[in-house]
Amino acid sequence: MKTTNTAKQMRNYTLIIFSLCYITTFGQRLIGAWETSIVENGKQLRNVLIFSETHQVSTFYAAESGAFVNTNGGSWDLQDNQITETVEFDTKTPERVGTSVSFEIELTTDELRIKGEDTIWKRIDDGTGALSGAWLISGRKRNGELRKRDTSGPRKTMKILSGSRFQWIAYNTETKEFMGSGGGTYTATNGKYTENIEFFSRDNSRVGATLEFDFALKEGDWHHSGLSSKGQPIYEVWSLRE
Repeated sequence: MKTTNTAKQMRNYTLIIFSLCYITTFGQRLIGAWETSIVENGKQLRNVLIFSETHQVSTFYAAESGAFVNTNGGSWDLQDNQITETVEFDTKTPERVGTSVSFEIELTTDELRIKGEDTIWKRIDDGTGALSGAWLISGRKRNGELRKRDTSGPRKTMKILSGSRFQWIAYNTETKEFMGSGGGTYTATNGKYTENIEFFSRDNSRVGATLEFDFALKEGDWHHSGLSSKGQPIYEVWSLRE
């Protein structure tokens, strides 16, 4: 039986749609927070990964004390089961900034691993939340005046949130400089955003602190106000990264 051109086209369209759905679903399943632990120099370290739709971060810190060890991250892209990461910051090997690395992953509903390696990351959450995503600080209020900030330059302050985890990172993609980072768990309900700090690269004494802020989403931007970890009043505006 001969296959008509129309039938061939329909089959091709079906294959294309199936492939796109597979890639989208596979990528969506990667979004969220993941964790594993390792022992290094006799100390147990916790490794937390956060994947937003566009960016990711991986951080190691001491499981007991919260002492910061290292962090790296940047943008990511997934084709089939091969992920390509473009590095924007890396405290351990800053020379990697600006380069891309690709590797194959194996992913189930609750487990993630790099193909050929033994480490398994367990899912913490699936990235569902009003504030989930990668955000760049785009404005601050000073003396009652809201001043916008250009987010296209190399100096960036990014905050990545999953459904329950957050991390902010200050860095420069041009100089490959790292200025600081902190993170932990958070909740965002009824206009109140609360952070529970589990690590803080600049000052380990901040570990264990809980900070509460007011928040609102206005025209797609995250407006964030309250007292900083130093007790200073802040009003910040964050914009989603593309």
